Amino acid sequence: MELVNEPHPLGSLLAYQSGAVVSKTLLKQDTGTVTLFAFDRGEGLSEHTAPFDALVVMVEGTADITVAGETHRCVAGDLLRLPARQPHQVFAAERFQMLLIMIRS
Repeated sequence: MELVNEPHPLGSLLAYQSGAVVSKTLLKQDTGTVTLFAFDRGEGLSEHTAPFDALVVMVEGTADITVAGETHRCVAGDLLRLPARQPHQVFAAERFQMLLIMIRS
């Protein structure tokens, strides 16, 4: 699907898969990426760090996102910053979708 010159419902761009985390890169440039993720309930990403700041935009569902040891319950419409070099992890309390905006600078 081409994301040019017309609006698209964000939640419809990526289908959930049972027992999995799936992703779709919507925009990729030297200066950063925009990636849509869909997490099935109970799935997650283990603790890791990234060299750049990122923003999580919750599209739908509920996630527990831990940043530097502090867990945040995030729901649709929430925005959470993931600072560069800070450990973070993601857990799907229920099925959810998030947009990850990574700024490479």
